[in-house]
Amino acid sequence: MNMEPILSVRGLCMDFGGIRALDKLDLRIRAGEIAALIGPNGAGKTTFFNCLTGIYTPTAGELLLAPPGQPSRRLNGLKPNRVTEAGLARTFQNIRLFPGMTVLENVLIGRHCRTKAKILGAILRDPRTRREERENVDIGMALLKKVGLAHMADEVAKNLPYGAQRRLEIARALATEPLLLLLDEPAAGMNPQETQELISLIRSIRAEGLSILLIEHDMKLVMSLSDYIFVVDYGRKIAEGVPEEVRINPVVIKAYLGEEVDYA
Repeated sequence: MNMEPILSVRGLCMDFGGIRALDKLDLRIRAGEIAALIGPNGAGKTTFFNCLTGIYTPTAGELLLAPPGQPSRRLNGLKPNRVTEAGLARTFQNIRLFPGMTVLENVLIGRHCRTKAKILGAILRDPRTRREERENVDIGMALLKKVGLAHMADEVAKNLPYGAQRRLEIARALATEPLLLLLDEPAAGMNPQETQELISLIRSIRAEGLSILLIEHDMKLVMSLSDYIFVVDYGRKIAEGVPEEVRINPVVIKAYLGEEVDYA
């Protein structure tokens, strides 16, 4: 595994009025690994994703994305579309598909940030624009095949079963050609069979070299999938390590059991 970090988070703080949701958070995600961010409800996990993806502007700290072999790029202050272009893509805790569009159309929306055709080309339908559209459809269908939805390409997204909608959201994120894929509770609401299909999908994505950071409450999934785990509570990192280390860490156990924890 590549030991160089693809994402470096340094001293990240996020304040909402007098409330500090993230407090001097430091993380390093290595290229090619599956990392997990876990913690009790309200620990600041989704706030962290929102800072990474430009929905929130951090109060302090640095977010640095480093494509392999290239200088790092500071993400602070970038709008969400620019963050996506830089190489971060995410799914959401609550599914955010375009329900009235087809499965394939939802994936093609993810291609927008990689599309070079301009408005004039789309109007005139020049050969370059038509060629790019065909290429995007081919890419979209390949991604649907990867997530097991190619046979439903023309189905309206809202008609898909819940687990299939989750996989479609992952396909749309992959369509942006990310360096790092952020999954916010991807197994939420899934039955055991759907969860196993999700685990297989995530492993296949990582096998192709993509880095993944997930937030998840299913500890069985986290422990079986993750190469490295970060634990947060009240916006602060309280532990990190490989799954075996985190599983037996007394500070982590106290946080999950609701006991008082000394962060000193």
